[in-house]
Amino acid sequence: MFIECIKNNGKNYLRLVHAVRKPNKNGIMVSTKNVLLNIGPLDRFDDGQPDYINRLRKSFKAGDPLIPSLLPFCSDRKATETYRFAIAEGSPDCFGHPRLFANILLEKILEELGLNTFFSSYKAFSKLEYDVYGFAKLLTFGRLLNPDSKAATVRQNLDYYEPILGEHNPDNVYDTLDFIFSHKDKIIRRINTNLVKKAHRSPQIIYYDVTNFYFEIEDPDEDILDENGDIIERGIRKNGVSKEERKQPIVQMGLFMDNNGIPIAIESFPGNTLDHLTLRPALKKNIDDLDFSRFILIADRGIYNYKNLLHVHDAGNGYIVSKSILKSTKKERDWIYDNEGYINTDTTFKYKSRIIKRSVTDEHGHKRTIEEKVVVYWSAKFQRRSEKENKKFLDFLEKLKQSPENFRITSKQSNSLKKFFKKDCLNLKTGEIMDSNDIKPLIDFDKIDEYKNSLGYYQIVTSELNMDTQEIIDKYHGLTQIEYQFEIMKSNLETRPIYVRTPKHVTAHLLICMIALLIMRLIQKRIVYSGQVKVDEDAYWSTGLNGERIQQALNKWKVDRLPGELYRFMDVDDPDLQLILKAFNIEIPKKLYTRTELKAIKKALKIFI
Repeated sequence: MFIECIKNNGKNYLRLVHAVRKPNKNGIMVSTKNVLLNIGPLDRFDDGQPDYINRLRKSFKAGDPLIPSLLPFCSDRKATETYRFAIAEGSPDCFGHPRLFANILLEKILEELGLNTFFSSYKAFSKLEYDVYGFAKLLTFGRLLNPDSKAATVRQNLDYYEPILGEHNPDNVYDTLDFIFSHKDKIIRRINTNLVKKAHRSPQIIYYDVTNFYFEIEDPDEDILDENGDIIERGIRKNGVSKEERKQPIVQMGLFMDNNGIPIAIESFPGNTLDHLTLRPALKKNIDDLDFSRFILIADRGIYNYKNLLHVHDAGNGYIVSKSILKSTKKERDWIYDNEGYINTDTTFKYKSRIIKRSVTDEHGHKRTIEEKVVVYWSAKFQRRSEKENKKFLDFLEKLKQSPENFRITSKQSNSLKKFFKKDCLNLKTGEIMDSNDIKPLIDFDKIDEYKNSLGYYQIVTSELNMDTQEIIDKYHGLTQIEYQFEIMKSNLETRPIYVRTPKHVTAHLLICMIALLIMRLIQKRIVYSGQVKVDEDAYWSTGLNGERIQQALNKWKVDRLPGELYRFMDVDDPDLQLILKAFNIEIPKKLYTRTELKAIKKALKIFI
């Protein structure tokens, strides 16, 4: 660590920096500096005596700096400070009240994303009388640290070493949700603008996937109709295909994520919206107008639809999307299963590709001919995983084929069999349990055999005609990281079940969860970048520290006030918390702290390097 004097807006400015070596974009190790503390303008401290800067540096090295804010950073202080204070029996100071200090890191991230100035300017413009940014911070911090209901999150206000809100009306939390919904697109744009500017976001890849979240309610929302029976507003809590096989109404959420695993935007849809119908509206609202150079959209087969793909292509971007093999034409399936043309890398993996022309219809109903590359591959590992995941169903199919007269089939099993029904037969019988003899004539056992044969195979279509086939496969596999983000949202951030009711509040809730997820991912990326953890070379989006451990570590970062307006840190020697602190170059010397020194820690924080 050393003190340097730089020019800032033409004035001499002091700061404390730490020299580090890190790889540049070409992987070459170069020297750079991290700013530990922006001390301030030189003329604020210069005592008029000769050679002030050298005297300051010597005093800092000796452990007795001329500027008090440098004291926490002194590794060799001239004398050990002794703290003396007395606590009388019966004094409130007999009881400790550790408060969360982790919010200083989270708040600094929000500031670097430009959300502090965004909320402040819109509050002034809208003439709001309540602290909308304070409520937004509480909702975001609470979602990341201690997820709870909106009302309970507001009550967490006093859990922080300095309350986020002053005097307030708790009901304004719902007004804040209205505000966030009304400005959702602007909030996403502000975040992206700052990530482009400060983190150099320029995604070559954008991942998209859809998940859903359930509500603890019995009945779905009704659509609001006008006097002619036309829909004015669709209900958002609808019955649909739950990813978690829940019976309650759900809401669909589409998530865009960049190639660093950092969320870009979310969009919400009624729970009965099919996955492929979500992409174009989500693109138009969130991505099409962002200042991105050409990117490749990667999505799974639920999104496969040429109205979607041509929308991406016509915007000057590319796509890599998987396509169902069983829904392909017989001619396409014959080519997939034909061993000719496969490149056999070993006995566990093979792939091949071809470029074809297709006649398709775009979103405007126009017929068009396009050229695209089709990639198929087979993986023994993928086959074993599919067989394991579907073992019960595969065993059931085999026993049904061998002796159908011995089986009684539940309605759930009959639903699973629908894709194997012959088109020229119908069974109109109903009920929870169906005799297998009633459905036996409907089952197409040839389709069952083909289903078994398809396990282990995967098909991808792409606009990238000149991209290497193996690279296409590798890029598509990166889509698995978005599943991890959904897992964090559903576990650590407790996004569901959702308890808010109106479509506006549901959308605002999901945006808050996305911002909390984004903060967590930035912390994880910083841990990885710090080099403190071993990273899987095949998982460039590695987390460094999983969501649960980050959540637990941040909850340990607390301060306790002692008599004399002194503070001591709690549990900063926790290994996981140490990982986070070191990743952000936060040094916590073993001492007691004044309020000024606590504020200096936040002031010295640098989020993007």
